Amino acid sequence: MFNLKGKNCIITGGAGYLGRSMAEGLLQQGANVILFGRGQKIIDLREELQDKYRKCKISYYNVDFYNTDKYKSCLEDCVKENKTIDVLVNNSFDFSNKSGFNCEEGRLENMTKEMFLKGMDSGIFWAFLSMQVIGFHMCKNKSGSIINISSVYGHVSPTYKLYEGLKDTFNPITYSIAKSGILALTRYCADNYGRFNVRVNSISPGMYPNTTGKNKPDSRIMKRLTNKIPMVRIGQVEDLRGIIVFLSSDASSYCSGSDFVVDGGFLCSK
Repeated sequence: MFNLKGKNCIITGGAGYLGRSMAEGLLQQGANVILFGRGQKIIDLREELQDKYRKCKISYYNVDFYNTDKYKSCLEDCVKENKTIDVLVNNSFDFSNKSGFNCEEGRLENMTKEMFLKGMDSGIFWAFLSMQVIGFHMCKNKSGSIINISSVYGHVSPTYKLYEGLKDTFNPITYSIAKSGILALTRYCADNYGRFNVRVNSISPGMYPNTTGKNKPDSRIMKRLTNKIPMVRIGQVEDLRGIIVFLSSDASSYCSGSDFVVDGGFLCSK
């Protein structure tokens, strides 16, 4: 039921911290993976994964998602170049100053309309556009699974107390609004696509800070996060592979319109 051999799976934001682990989870079950991302990272990742998973087909589209015409064109090309698209994982999000992260301009009292709309582009529109193009293709084929990545911050607000005293670390309002919007987008499309045997679900990860990159989280916020999680640990990227495989496979054939929280119990303790 969990075998994905021969299935074609798109992952947007495929070279990101969570995206690359999701890709490995799908490849381990025999899927062919199509990575959407930007820059040298997506090229290097494709080579790395292809060397590791030689029996699977791994391809990529190098595109700046803010270039809407180019992004849509790449999605359409992907449909043309593949007989079927079986799974779409909408994982992309711009965690940068453009969308308000970790800069004074991104604070509630300072945010401009331009920055707010960038956050909505990144957080909602990119997923919407891919669901338009790929979802329509799936409906024509009467088969497919769409997995949108939301967040526990689509359910609850990130409390200011978590970031108190941390000058350069906070979660902008654009993120919570966008992740709440992803939940609504998931329900709406699940209703509209269901009659075509296309399933639409979302995953709400909890706390998965990137502890491997150059900009490691402040030790104070790591301690605060850990203390708020009943399982007393932050999420590891591997923790998301099981739910991605489940929702991509026939094991979830009657699941649609649902959100799956993977947070170590964070929400139950709020």
